[in-house]
Amino acid sequence: MHIEQLKYIVEVNKTRSISISAQNLHVSQSTISKAITNLEQELKIKLFKRSRLGAIPTAEGKNIIKKAYEIVIKLHEIEEEAQAQTSLVNGELNLSVSPSLLMPILLKSLSSFKKDYPNFQIVMTEKKSTDIVEDILQGKIDIGLAMIDEMNWKAHDDLIFETLIEGKIMVCVSKYSPLAFSESLTPEELINEAVVMYDGGRWKDFISIFMNRYGSMNILFSSNNTEVIKKAVAEGLAISFLMDIALKDDHYVKSEEIIPIPLNIESNHLSFGWVRSKKKHFSIASREFLKCLKLHISRLE
Repeated sequence: MHIEQLKYIVEVNKTRSISISAQNLHVSQSTISKAITNLEQELKIKLFKRSRLGAIPTAEGKNIIKKAYEIVIKLHEIEEEAQAQTSLVNGELNLSVSPSLLMPILLKSLSSFKKDYPNFQIVMTEKKSTDIVEDILQGKIDIGLAMIDEMNWKAHDDLIFETLIEGKIMVCVSKYSPLAFSESLTPEELINEAVVMYDGGRWKDFISIFMNRYGSMNILFSSNNTEVIKKAVAEGLAISFLMDIALKDDHYVKSEEIIPIPLNIESNHLSFGWVRSKKKHFSIASREFLKCLKLHISRLE
């Protein structure tokens, strides 16, 4: 048994494809196929069932593959520890972020992280929470930053998540709106207002529950571009709902083009946090980045 064989079966299990695994690992398909066959003969167990649908783990192979995951993760940890001791930590940190969340704080955290780990490349994409979860489950990213709905996320056995901060839902209105002089707003005061909505699953759920309970709202449009949403609010086209923590240091709020007002409802909190896969190695870089993020978030409180 060789380390390369374990790496191959882990990758094939991830991709369900020998050809894709070969591309990812920069080896030939025949190299992977032969290595798996040799390992199966050595262990006297069939690890994968190969068909037109791909390479699917057998019932007997699942436990072996799980052990291989654990070994490969430990190997990564040994390699990273050696790199850390010689100040040669490098590589790539892949993040997916819900764009409505803490962008100024996130940028400060990334800047701090980059100073400590200058050789690391940071790749960040903006996606909806549901797409972030999918990327994590497929092993495409290291960490996701999104709204945390514990009841829904606990349904995924392969996920580890932590709530970092809770925010209050604010009604964002233009400084020209008559609502701008209110200290708080009730749902009944908003029913006749036009609304621009963030196009994310958690926010859609919130609006749906809101309308079912208090009545229909005039949805002008929805977008996953928060800058477009805030511009529409600043110009007096509509109101919107955003978290208070996402409005910290926001230039529209600082210039008072947008006035955030507390929404007076019973459940007025949403949680923000990080999530990762149990099956993907929790790298030193990931842990250090989260330390930076937690530090900057603590300064908000």
